[in-house]
Amino acid sequence: MSIRTLDDLLAEGVSGRRVLVRADLNVPLDKQTGAITDDGRIRAVLPTLGALVEAGAKVVVCSHLGRPKGAPDPQFSLGPVAGRLGELLGVPVHFATDTVGDSARSTVAGLADGQVALLENLRFNAGETSKDEAERGAFADQLAAFGDAYVDDAFGAVHRKHASVFDVPARLPHVAGRLVLREVEVLSKLTGEPERPYVVVLGGSKVSDKLAVIEALLPTVDRLLIGGGMCFTFLKAQGLEVGTSLLEKDMVETCRNLLERSGGKIMLPVDVVVADAFAPDAAHDTVRVDGIPSHRLGLDVGPETVAGFSAALSQAKTIFWNGPMGVFEMAAFAAGTRGVAEAITKADAFSVVGGGDSAAAVRALGLDESSFGHISTGGGASLEYLEGKTLPGIAALEN
Repeated sequence: MSIRTLDDLLAEGVSGRRVLVRADLNVPLDKQTGAITDDGRIRAVLPTLGALVEAGAKVVVCSHLGRPKGAPDPQFSLGPVAGRLGELLGVPVHFATDTVGDSARSTVAGLADGQVALLENLRFNAGETSKDEAERGAFADQLAAFGDAYVDDAFGAVHRKHASVFDVPARLPHVAGRLVLREVEVLSKLTGEPERPYVVVLGGSKVSDKLAVIEALLPTVDRLLIGGGMCFTFLKAQGLEVGTSLLEKDMVETCRNLLERSGGKIMLPVDVVVADAFAPDAAHDTVRVDGIPSHRLGLDVGPETVAGFSAALSQAKTIFWNGPMGVFEMAAFAAGTRGVAEAITKADAFSVVGGGDSAAAVRALGLDESSFGHISTGGGASLEYLEGKTLPGIAALEN
């Protein structure tokens, strides 16, 4: 790809220049306290921000958080993120209480060399996500006025045609940040000539969310291991009873076709953990997949499945994992995800964790992040990259 990088920008000199950085600071917050529960995405942008601060740039950071409806919503404020970003970066972060209004203008104008500002949530402005190009462009004009150069380091947002991702680069000299560059380099290994055997593990709740990537990957992978809530639609396609487990009835025939076309590449659970209810303290036990009671629901894969998946993973040289094997947030239903994740770390393979809930699970379960080859910050973006889709944010950097 013909994309200029942060190092190219630094070589030109950024001291005294305003650099607008699109980061992905969309961190999970505790609903009761508003505290950040996982700061992984903040940590991921530190190499880019730190390099700019050290080089004397006036750094203006912008990001979204959650899905506000184009207007200010206190529960989605980036205020708590500004504090944590400052702690991790080791310099104060000046917080603007709006995106492009009086606070943003005065905060940016007051920056000295090597200082950092964070604008309020981009999605508090309807222009950020608008499908109307004029509305989006008008917001992009206002954002671009805060920078002499633009850095995209928000891989988790590059699949969105949003003002800060797609339109601002057309208005400023633009480069890819270190995180975006690393993500593209890693994922291109998977879409090029991955070392074989190439094993993909897919979990999560819905087949419909992963159908496009399954279609894209089936011809190229050696094994495709399917767990999580989505496995029950595949089990139903085999004619099995799945009780009250998560089921996409309109996808059963699609799953049946995928199984027939896969040439035996698709590997499904052989046992699951079933419970009386979707609750952390629900009565539960492990059953074979051909013995799921009609009144119970599956919330995790069982130990025999973990053993089978682990055996397949132990042979792999390249691994991509996206989606938990069960409801890992509840201790009673976390063993499947933990077991498969540990098997990935033990394999003599280049492993990529495909962002989203998988990355959250790695941290929530206390697993060593360094034992994976790469943990992506963008679940949706990484899947669309593997599907072969054009990502608007990457296309904007190439132009």
